[in-house]
Amino acid sequence: MHPNTNNLQTIVMSQLSNRLQRLAPSATLAMSQKSSEMKALGIDVINMSVGEPDFNTPDHIKDAAKQAVDENYSRYSPVPGYAELRKAISEKLKRENQLDYQPSEILVSNGAKQSVCNTVMALVNPGDEVIIPAPYWVSYPQMVLLAGGTPVFVEATFSQNFKMTPKQLEKAITPKTRMLILCSPSNPTGSVYNKEELRAIADIILKHDDLFVLADEIYEHINYVGRHQSIAQFPGMKERTIVVNGVSKAYAMTGWRIGYIAAPEWIVKGCNKLQGQYTSGPCSVSQKAAECAYIESQECVEQMRQAFEKRRNLIVSLAKQIPGLEVNVPEGAFYLFPKCSSFYGRSVCRDGIATDKKIENSTDFALYLLEEAHVATVGGDAFGDPDCFRMSYATSDDNIKEAMRRIAEALAKLK
Repeated sequence: MHPNTNNLQTIVMSQLSNRLQRLAPSATLAMSQKSSEMKALGIDVINMSVGEPDFNTPDHIKDAAKQAVDENYSRYSPVPGYAELRKAISEKLKRENQLDYQPSEILVSNGAKQSVCNTVMALVNPGDEVIIPAPYWVSYPQMVLLAGGTPVFVEATFSQNFKMTPKQLEKAITPKTRMLILCSPSNPTGSVYNKEELRAIADIILKHDDLFVLADEIYEHINYVGRHQSIAQFPGMKERTIVVNGVSKAYAMTGWRIGYIAAPEWIVKGCNKLQGQYTSGPCSVSQKAAECAYIESQECVEQMRQAFEKRRNLIVSLAKQIPGLEVNVPEGAFYLFPKCSSFYGRSVCRDGIATDKKIENSTDFALYLLEEAHVATVGGDAFGDPDCFRMSYATSDDNIKEAMRRIAEALAKLK
């Protein structure tokens, strides 16, 4: 490397905007990239780092997209999304969630990630505080920082099944608090808030004026404990809640990039104004596919949910057999978030001999699993819990079995 390369890179980076320099890169995408690079070198890596269903998009949804192409849905779509799709989402919310939202209270975006970011950018001012239970999805705090807000983390630990208590929430609220971001079922833990737990949180929210909840419900249909519960259902909460959802997880449509918010119309109008300036409407063909997903048979959703539940049972059983890991039973999504801190301080061995390299934290732990076991996971540091690591079981039974065999073998080498 040229001796001035690092200096040049530092100079170039310093010219980026302050808002960009405040952000951290996505740890999940970074680990997936490392996995891809190793695969390109011919290494057999099992990638359990990315939250993406391994199923193909159902055929009837793909057929709707093909029809949309044939019918020349190839022009700019309206900024908030096609009226037909917003109507289909409105009917879905009524049918499945008993929530009454008019199409004018719905905005379709380029994936649920944009829906979350739109909401944060539309409601959070510099200096505002946003409460984020930890563990959290890696992008939540970064979006708050992008808006000039301050993330306030509430530790929901392994011992409480990774769920924030009403008492913790009440203690975290200050006059500067603007929003709570709540993800249920949760990424990265798979924890699910039941109706009573949500009601207790709603009671706290309603005590404070101008405090909103961003309810990320993207894993709604991957639920192993009964019907999904939304915090928007309680009296007074529809006016305080921004529901975020989309088609990526339930219908195996991650690459189609369709998400939405359902919220009070004034918030939707604000997000529409923002979206109109930096992306405009989502992909026209993807919207027609999403419309089909919502209005046609939901049998495919239940089939995939059952497959994920079977995989959940498999990976929990195998992980519990590995000495040193502490494992809870996730109630939704497709992630396992075991506690791995018992391995911290142990040395990496080569040919049975301890080296100077030690596992100091969950990032080291995940890198060790990638390098030694050729299994890509993500350290819990990225999710706000340094004692754990995340594995996605959105992969085949055979991959799960082989990955857990490799992990057990690699961890047994640590001394």
